[in-house]
Amino acid sequence: MSIFSFLFGNNSVQDKPIKVLSPEEFKAQIQDKDVQLIDVRTPAEFEAGHIEGAKNIDFFSGKFNVEFDKLDKEKPVYIYCKSGNRSRQTANKLAERGFKDIYDLEGGILNYK
Repeated sequence: MSIFSFLFGNNSVQDKPIKVLSPEEFKAQIQDKDVQLIDVRTPAEFEAGHIEGAKNIDFFSGKFNVEFDKLDKEKPVYIYCKSGNRSRQTANKLAERGFKDIYDLEGGILNYK
């Protein structure tokens, strides 16, 4: 660790694998592609409406880590929730678990439509 990093921290945006995308960017990147698209809302929220092709992994589930460990850490993962809070927390957890490219929908599905 350099003295600069020690004194000022090393929280450069480029160092994080997390990218927050606008609804337009998110939609463009997942459209017509085979991506790991994850909805981290509850099953009831998911059933009430979700983005086509999304897999539901409930943020509050006790199986959250087990389900994410089944995904490919080398492939981009696109995540969203209702408003962006759970997906932001999920993105941070995934970064800690070694995922390389994490895309978070800004403002959640409420902002998507």
